[in-house]
Amino acid sequence: MISPVIFGASGMVGEGVLLTALSSPDVDKVLVIGRRPCGISHPKLTEILHKDFFDYSSIESELRGYNACFFCLGVSSVGKDEAEYTRLTYDLTMAAAITVARLNPGMTFCYVSGQGTDSTEKGRIMWARIKGRTENHLAKLPFNAAFAFRPGLMRPVDGQKNLKPLMKIAKPLYQIVKILAPKQALTLEQVGRAMINASLKGYKKPVLENQDIAELARR
Repeated sequence: MISPVIFGASGMVGEGVLLTALSSPDVDKVLVIGRRPCGISHPKLTEILHKDFFDYSSIESELRGYNACFFCLGVSSVGKDEAEYTRLTYDLTMAAAITVARLNPGMTFCYVSGQGTDSTEKGRIMWARIKGRTENHLAKLPFNAAFAFRPGLMRPVDGQKNLKPLMKIAKPLYQIVKILAPKQALTLEQVGRAMINASLKGYKKPVLENQDIAELARR
């Protein structure tokens, strides 16, 4: 059984992962950390509203006792310079990861990265370099294991509420991609299931592309 902490449950990816975790018999309890309510009530669920995602000192006692973390927070790089995107991607992720690693030795950390992330940290695409740096530095923290998930196009879980208007329009696109390029399409249920299985059973490599996520979700 696993007990995950989930960051970003009020967003599309995090909400899908949360709903999958709550419905799984392999999950006994879930802690959600967010700036605003996720809008879900469930016997397994505890929610903490927290304003400062760079400082968790005021809630450290409540972050203990969990053996997995599903980090689904993320922002678009559109309109942001490198310094701002670094702060909202690398700095924000590492602040949470360093804290939960210290409080929960042996935890598994699953990070939602992005398709096209640059592991070399040297490419021309700014967001890809910073995501790569984040992945690389998470791997150095004292977790039992740290996994970087790089999903492509994702279909929401049935019943999701936190969907951007563009995502609602993109639903037909998912069906087309699923037919023409099935390896490029996933469901958020698959992403959530793969995170659960990574925490329970591990995986053969730390960076998971679409096909890896689909494979791990089936285990």
